[in-house]
This record gives sequence, structure tokens and C-alpha cells, in this order.
Amino acid sequence: MDSITAWLARTPLTMWDVVDVLIVALVIYESLKLIRGTRAMQMALGSALIVGLYFASIAAPLQTVNWLIRNMIGYIVFAGIVLFQNDIRRALAHVGRTTFMRTFSRAEQDDETIEEIVTAATQLSERKTGALIVVEREIGLRNYVEGGIPLEAMVTHDLLVSVFQVTGPLHDGAVIIQENRIAAAACFLPLTVNPGVGTDLGTRHRAAIGLTEENDAVAVVVSEETGRISVVSDGQISRGLTPETLRARLSALIPQRKTGAQHARAIP
Repeated sequence: MDSITAWLARTPLTMWDVVDVLIVALVIYESLKLIRGTRAMQMALGSALIVGLYFASIAAPLQTVNWLIRNMIGYIVFAGIVLFQNDIRRALAHVGRTTFMRTFSRAEQDDETIEEIVTAATQLSERKTGALIVVEREIGLRNYVEGGIPLEAMVTHDLLVSVFQVTGPLHDGAVIIQENRIAAAACFLPLTVNPGVGTDLGTRHRAAIGLTEENDAVAVVVSEETGRISVVSDGQISRGLTPETLRARLSALIPQRKTGAQHARAIP
């Protein structure tokens, strides 16, 4: 304890030291979260045991154990890379999905998400299958996501079409898309109480209007009776859209993540 106190007294603590320790602690914490429940967890425990034996062999001293560990460590590293290549690939992909990295590819992901929504809406319209797809923008939809069935899946038109099949268990309610991923399905939304809404609009349309009256989300609705595609934003509905006009409308609305509903009102 005296040696530790003397070392701390001899080495002044600066703000950069605190930042350095916090970054290392964060990396270790995220690494443990990533490998939890995988084979890599057993590898980490085994590595910790080998490191412990190495320092114990120095303190004891255990010359044979020390020699064995020093000569085997290089082979163990290569063996770990080969055996756990899938886990390493998954870890690198996880890093690529972090918020910081997503800022570089968000525009491309938005375009892909829009294209998948347009394709799904077109197919559902041709089959006259009702659907309600909500895209989160600046204001979060966590309360509605928690009330639905979590999916956490990539946005693909095949999945969207499958969700809204009448024979499926998830066709009632809305699909909510957050950060270019399908967060949940079968989400129930508040219905509008605006008396000016036409009586010819069904529950899906009223739910889309009711939700967008409260926040800046964008909703795509496919009518079960007519197959017509509508877009709802800021409580206003545009009906009878073609795939081309739907794509143009979503392209104008979805990238506005930081401009809020003020710009949504400017869309004719």
C-alpha cells in the first residue's frame, strides 16, 4: 500500500489520465457485453487463467510453467483467431453499427429503406392488403414500440409484406421503423379525434393521422378496401399516391431528422 501511495504521489493525475482510464473501461465493458453468451466468453476466461498462471509463475517462481506459457502464447493467439473468426466478424459488424459510424452511411441507408417501403407498399396495394408503416424521425416512438412485438430486423419488402398478411399474427397494428431497422410490429397507435377527418377513412388512416398529430413521424398507409397508398405527416394525409410520388414524398420527408415538423408542413 505504501508503494502504491508513493507512486501516486510521484505521478500527478491529469484530466487526460482520467479520460484514458474511462476509454479503456468503456472498451472493456463493451467487449464483455459483446461476448456475453458466446463461445468467446469461454476463451476470455481461459485467457485470463493463462495470464494469471503467467504472473504466478514469475512470483513463485515456476520456471517450467513460465517457459511453457511464453512459448505457447503465439500459437494460442493464432488458434483463437481461427476458431473464433465468426465472433470476431460479428464484433466488427457491431462496431460498424454504432451511432458514430452510422453517421457516415445514413443517407445511403435512408435511400435503401425508402426503396424497400415503396416496393412493399406497391405489392400490398396490388393485393389490396391493408398496411400501416410508421417511420420515426426526431421524436421517439419508444412507448408505441414497447407495446408491440419487437422484431429488430433489417427493413426488407419481403418482411413487410409478410407481416401484413391477413393470415399472420402481426397484421393488426403498425410496423414502426427506427434508424433504418424494423423495431416492432403489431403496434397500436392513438386514433385522431379531429372531427374534420372524413368518414370514409378507416382505422389505419385514423391511427396514422392521430400519431402524426402528436409527433413528427411519417406514416405510409395502404387501404384494404381500395388498395390506395397514402402518406401522412403532421396530421395531413395525401391519398392515391403512385410508387413514384410515394418515393419522392418519402425522400423529402425521411432525411429531415433534425428539422422537425416545420419542414414537413412545407411539403405540398
